[in-house]
Amino acid sequence: MSESDLLQRLVEALRCLPGVGPKSAQRMVFHLLEHDRDAGRYLGQVMLDAMERIGHCRVCRTLTEREICSICASASRDASLLCVVEQPSDITAIEQATDYRGRYFVLGGRLSPLDGVGPEELGLETLRERLHGGEVREAILAISPTVEGTATAHYISDLAAGSRVSLTRIAHGVPLGGELEFVDGGTLAHAFAGRHGL
Repeated sequence: MSESDLLQRLVEALRCLPGVGPKSAQRMVFHLLEHDRDAGRYLGQVMLDAMERIGHCRVCRTLTEREICSICASASRDASLLCVVEQPSDITAIEQATDYRGRYFVLGGRLSPLDGVGPEELGLETLRERLHGGEVREAILAISPTVEGTATAHYISDLAAGSRVSLTRIAHGVPLGGELEFVDGGTLAHAFAGRHGL
């Protein structure tokens, strides 16, 4: 293998990251090789450690080094509140932006039969068990308002049938400070249909 092959492999390896195109990957590689090899070695070691040691919480399915994540293990969290999210990054967003003190369940995506994502891939049987287990009183669906997200929310609603869980869904519509003329038609229609009194 020539040196240029290894250089190209490194550029291609960085392109697996979202938002990193060929030019950005090339700039990163040249920066690390020309200016900060120690940072490159550290990055490589941390990536290797993360790939080996980070898995999914057996309760909520978020990413963690432990069998049960810190949120699920915390006695200060309200176990009667369950927020269902699509990705682990959604937990971070909710934790930073709200005062939510309940627990979570991470689907890992949305139902999308065309992409081969069905109920099994999303752990929906595990979610059904939690919803019917008697501990959860309210499940908040924090799922994107896409066609797949809506289908996923309806599927979860069917799963919850017969339980004593109150299902709610986060509001969708015009963003705070948004101008109506710049909001897409679907978002505006949804916001208009979901209007409430002052």
